[in-house]
Amino acid sequence: MLVISNSVTLADWEIEINAIRSAGNGGQNVNKVATAIHLRFDIKRSSLPAIYKERLLKLSDSRITTEGVIVIKSQEFRTQVQNKEAALERLKELILSAMVVQKKRRATKPTLGSQRRRMDGKSKRGETKVLRKKVDY
Repeated sequence: MLVISNSVTLADWEIEINAIRSAGNGGQNVNKVATAIHLRFDIKRSSLPAIYKERLLKLSDSRITTEGVIVIKSQEFRTQVQNKEAALERLKELILSAMVVQKKRRATKPTLGSQRRRMDGKSKRGETKVLRKKVDY
């Protein structure tokens, strides 16, 4: 069971975990031991509240397929148990990130003082550059 928040949990049957062989270098065990974890989570079939499902499906994340399945591959550790924990943690973070409401951006105008300070800085810089020129007698 994966605990997302105080009121939201995911049952074990909702998360499909497969052990696969890791890619890349690994020495003697690379072709023998399946330590990488391939996690699949179907958003539409899950017991998540409707608001969670809706926001997850709206996310533009490369880990979410067009069918609404979250696919996470974890292979950073050398043991299957650590990779499984890492994959579950990433799933939890993804679900929680969907629930964060972004503050609406309010368009603002630069103040008169800030505009003047900017223009003063530009003119001072220009004067400095003029002083570097060769003197014409």
